[in-house]
Amino acid sequence: MQKPSTTHIAFASFIGTAIEFYDFYIYAMAAALVIGQVFFPASDPATQSLNAFLTFGIAFIARPVGAVVFGHFGDKVGRKTTLAASLLLMGISTLLIGLLPGYEVLGIWAPIALCILRFGQGLGLGGEWGGAALLATEHAPQGKRAWFGMFPQLGPSVGFLMATLSYLALSVWLTDAQFKAWGWRLPFIASALLVGVGLYVRFKLAETPAFATALQQNKTHAMPIKPLLNKHLRPVLLGALAMVVCYNLFYTATVFCLSYGTANLGITRSDFLGMLCVAILFMTLATPISAKLSDAYGRKPVLLISSALAVLAGFALNPLLASGSVAQVTLFLSLALFLMGATFAPMGAYLPEQFPVAVRYTGAGLAYQLGGILGASMAPYISQVLVATGGLAWVGAYVSIAAAVSFVAVLLLGERRSGDLL
Repeated sequence: MQKPSTTHIAFASFIGTAIEFYDFYIYAMAAALVIGQVFFPASDPATQSLNAFLTFGIAFIARPVGAVVFGHFGDKVGRKTTLAASLLLMGISTLLIGLLPGYEVLGIWAPIALCILRFGQGLGLGGEWGGAALLATEHAPQGKRAWFGMFPQLGPSVGFLMATLSYLALSVWLTDAQFKAWGWRLPFIASALLVGVGLYVRFKLAETPAFATALQQNKTHAMPIKPLLNKHLRPVLLGALAMVVCYNLFYTATVFCLSYGTANLGITRSDFLGMLCVAILFMTLATPISAKLSDAYGRKPVLLISSALAVLAGFALNPLLASGSVAQVTLFLSLALFLMGATFAPMGAYLPEQFPVAVRYTGAGLAYQLGGILGASMAPYISQVLVATGGLAWVGAYVSIAAAVSFVAVLLLGERRSGDLL
């Protein structure tokens, strides 16, 4: 097979994460807007929201499982085939959620089936990020690893923007009754077309040079998880803690703030989605800037400074969000997502660099996905409980604590930039 161009490699690592995170985010938005009403029995809105956020968290439990399962094959068979399989699983699960009847039709089986499909989404995404990051970084020229590792990191912001624009368009074109009855399902069904594009692009790839060399030299493991846990458990755990700030910033600014803003601040769904579209541009802007800086000055300094700023951002949550002002709420959303992009971009190179090639897919993916459990799986739920108990100031403190945890983890983890990823 002809060696793919660097443009093709960058696009292939980007397109898969964009599609999979689009699938993941349309569920997050549906959870904030409609899942509770459609798939759970009629009750007060707060209870329905909590139930919806619990189903949201299920996928984060599945993501480390997906990282281990797909990582096993990615470290044993290869990056290319494993990435295609993870994308296919995510696409099928998302499509079936869009077609699943609600509680009024299936009764208790509706939320049960929803949870199973949400678990499937988590499994697929669990196998995606690690492989996409390796696809980019194991092909990267020396000195540009963070820049190439940025492309899978751009996927989430573009996927989120596509998801937000989808729901914004539906909010403008449909009535609330139409949106609840069937409109929210359209982005789920449309994902099948996107998955087809992603599979086409990825099947044209060759295996990465680093893994091809390891395979040729018989340096792979029969069970990659065993040597990973025996010899590399520390970077897995510290890498997971380093990811907490990224996840917490993102899901607090999007899922929790979307739910709180529409339910408590009187901001319409379409207006808030428009505000998120503005804010996500700041995340997209921060991603290449942070990647470039981390190639020039090191991953660790960029991550430490960004995490420290995120600690301070937690103190801004209460005054800006409580104001109810569209301008001030948008300012907080933009600040949070800018810092999310700044802490997230270097991770595409930083986490893979912590592991040798024979366990890299499993190790980087597991650290990334465990960070999701710690930083995101319960973040909207915890924030909902905190705001009901102590107000928005408590939610801001939660953001600051999450950022401080990541700061300490990066401080302890260190940096390994020299040499090829072999």
